[in-house]
Amino acid sequence: MLAVKFDSKKVVLADVPAPSGSGVRVKVRACGICGSDVTILDSGFPIFGIPGHEIAGELEDGTPVAIEPFDPCGCCRYCLGGDHQVCVKGNEMIYGVGRNGGMAEEIVVPAERLVPLPRGLDATTGFLVEPLAVAVHGVRRAGIDGSMRVLVVGGGTIGLSAVAAATAAHAQVDLVARHPAQIAAGRQLGAEIVESGQEGDYDVVLDCAGTASATAASCEALRSNGRLLMLASSWDKIELPGLIVAEKEIDIVISTMYGRAGMSRDVDVAATILGHREEVSDALISHRFPLSQAPEAFEKSRDREGGAIKIALEP
Repeated sequence: MLAVKFDSKKVVLADVPAPSGSGVRVKVRACGICGSDVTILDSGFPIFGIPGHEIAGELEDGTPVAIEPFDPCGCCRYCLGGDHQVCVKGNEMIYGVGRNGGMAEEIVVPAERLVPLPRGLDATTGFLVEPLAVAVHGVRRAGIDGSMRVLVVGGGTIGLSAVAAATAAHAQVDLVARHPAQIAAGRQLGAEIVESGQEGDYDVVLDCAGTASATAASCEALRSNGRLLMLASSWDKIELPGLIVAEKEIDIVISTMYGRAGMSRDVDVAATILGHREEVSDALISHRFPLSQAPEAFEKSRDREGGAIKIALEP
């Protein structure tokens, strides 16, 4: 089957054996290119084989599903508490990093990793469950609800997913975004666009940019005793403006991936939001490429000024 590989910091196409082993076979219909995929590519960070963790496809009977792209141990103290995302297995458990991911024609995963999609939502859109689940998890950890005024800093996929998740929680949401396509998408998702947050005006600020300047601006925008949610993936040091953090007694919350609260998985909540709000996929998916054009798709994903938000690869 056709699959994507990273070789010497280049995207290449390879003919690889179809996946085997125990689990459920999924015919991949779409796999998103995440910013972390680009970072892994550029850094030469070693991965197991096939990249891609934003995955959706169809079962052998045609049922559309998304995939929760990790395989935790299920028995460590973190898994037993629902925090599968910090399982002791670490990167080894993540599809597209420690095991073959979804930038291929097929993938085999355990049945418990399948995410049923709501009626009317097909697999070419269902891959958005994964980035939206990242935001759902962050919104849950930050305790965001309808009484709060929220600022999202950063208009990439995670920032826009955060807007969708926070508005779904009925919060009042403002967005700081740089590029015209991001601004238009933020408005479509219900955010008020601002150039910068008003100082001391927000209950929760979501840093979805991950730069020192964005973090400083986020802290300035928070009220005293406000909450800073670090939602951006950072591969470098996290820098905080110490005096502001101390003066305001800011609570800092770190969020990664997605987990479970009681019987509710973050991925299932994300699927529900995606099924109820057609504007989410309209706002986020900017381009689609066939899997055979993966190198061109990765290059397009870098073109933020040219309107790239979320790029989908479709086998």
